[in-house]
Amino acid sequence: MVQNLGAQNSIFNQYIAEIRDSLIQQDSLRFRFNMERMGAIFAYEISRQLEYEVREVVTSLGTAEVPVLKQYPVLATILRAGLPLHRGMLNVFDRSDNSFVSAYRKHSKDGRFEIQVEYVSSPDLTNKVLIVSDPMLATGASLVLSYKELLAKGKPSHTHIVTLIASTQGIDYIKRYLPAQDVTLWVGAIDDELTAQAYIVPGLGDAGDLAFGSKI
Repeated sequence: MVQNLGAQNSIFNQYIAEIRDSLIQQDSLRFRFNMERMGAIFAYEISRQLEYEVREVVTSLGTAEVPVLKQYPVLATILRAGLPLHRGMLNVFDRSDNSFVSAYRKHSKDGRFEIQVEYVSSPDLTNKVLIVSDPMLATGASLVLSYKELLAKGKPSHTHIVTLIASTQGIDYIKRYLPAQDVTLWVGAIDDELTAQAYIVPGLGDAGDLAFGSKI
């Protein structure tokens, strides 16, 4: 169920190092670009698990038989932090339809929080391959809730969840509440610790703020 791209030596880990680096993080353009590049790598890896059909392509000198995608996946992301990662995947799956989920943490005075979903925009997902991207998998609660909200738009044939950095607790939560036969989780790195405020340690900080500026 879990595919960890960071477990193998590749240029992917260079980008993981850069999005974690507090000095490089000061350049928000580079931070967003690194997220895009990793989104493209995830998309390529997922593309190897999709279904293909052979198509005859006419060239200026003859014809060639080429395996092409039977159906493009639907790309979904959780606003706003997931947008650069989503764009990287959309650069690869350039004919894909898109879904967007507006979800956020609603904090209470005692320090606890609950996940609120305000808005879902999506095409029909029935029998489609769905790819959901969110850069940080901390507790896993927002991803599970977003996935369940998306199911109201139809049941996908399979769902791939893409996250840059996941906590072990978040992965356990996904395994507990999402059906293993229907979901594959793709991660760039796995960290063991969560703070009391549910931030991943060492993590990288708030991906949305680093990409788009701080919020109030």
